[in-house]
Amino acid sequence: MPKVCTILSRKGAAVWSVRPEASVLDAARLMNRHQVGALLVLDGRRLVGIFTERDVLRRIVAERLDAAATPVGRVMTRDPVTCHPETELDAARDTFMRRRVRHLPVVGDDGELAGMISIGDLNAFDLTGQELKIAALEEVIYGTA
Repeated sequence: MPKVCTILSRKGAAVWSVRPEASVLDAARLMNRHQVGALLVLDGRRLVGIFTERDVLRRIVAERLDAAATPVGRVMTRDPVTCHPETELDAARDTFMRRRVRHLPVVGDDGELAGMISIGDLNAFDLTGQELKIAALEEVIYGTA
């Protein structure tokens, strides 16, 4: 069974992050610039939260807060759901569905951040696997050209 580390090995461990004192406006601009739906909130190297598009809608827009004056640490999701590099992809998929999240920070045994996966990363991985199966089946059915 494939594991989260398989996706990270293809995608890489780099993540976009902000500090808790960064403004929501700066965080939203960073998300837009890099076309990502979430930023990890780090205090040094320690994961303290996650800031997502959903946080912007629920905690900034709906509450009519000033994005330029509101620090991310005030509106981030604290204690985000995480997974381990050795988590099987079926378990990660279950976490995405059961916990209704779209991003999972990946944390190793030592508490160090190993990366982040999204439901999109998991879907892309599944699609690639399905494409390979289809190609193999076509070769069996039609033979090599």
